[in-house]
Amino acid sequence: MTNTTAGPIMLELVDEHGTTIGTAEKLSAHQAPGRLHRAFSVFLFDDEGRLLLQRRALGKYHSPGVWSNSCCGHPYPGEAPFAAATRRIGEELGIAPAVLAEAGTVTYHHPDPASGLVEQEYNHLFAGMARTPLRPDPQEIAETAYVTPDELRGRHARDTFSAWFLTVLDAARPGIRAVTKGAGGW
Repeated sequence: MTNTTAGPIMLELVDEHGTTIGTAEKLSAHQAPGRLHRAFSVFLFDDEGRLLLQRRALGKYHSPGVWSNSCCGHPYPGEAPFAAATRRIGEELGIAPAVLAEAGTVTYHHPDPASGLVEQEYNHLFAGMARTPLRPDPQEIAETAYVTPDELRGRHARDTFSAWFLTVLDAARPGIRAVTKGAGGW
């Protein structure tokens, strides 16, 4: 996450209903056993109904080099999840989505075996359309790819994906179908 203020990046801690109960420094919220905090995950599609995946940059401290959804992150304390998702799409992918809609929420607890960090998140899900050329920030993204459901199954069988990827994808499917109008078979 790009820190636009001096000092540590702070996250909103939430209860199981998504109500803000405090704040914590980003890294400490991800240290085992993890603290439930607000996050967002975005799924962007092209006009052919293919899902945009990103491979996280190798320099990221958490889940480096793994494939994941189009964009994910954390709102700053007091920042609306939709605003945070839009901001991070611009920062990471260098675009503004043509469409972005809420696709639900999901809560999960996923340890990352490689780093020892924990994703314990109340995650706001968004689905949208990407219709302009990507300009990924190399500090955030190593590689991007648009995939069909069959291509995703093949990649998932051979590549490493983020611990949270399947959880957020499955939870977002109804919202994805609404945005893509069933294109691509998601």
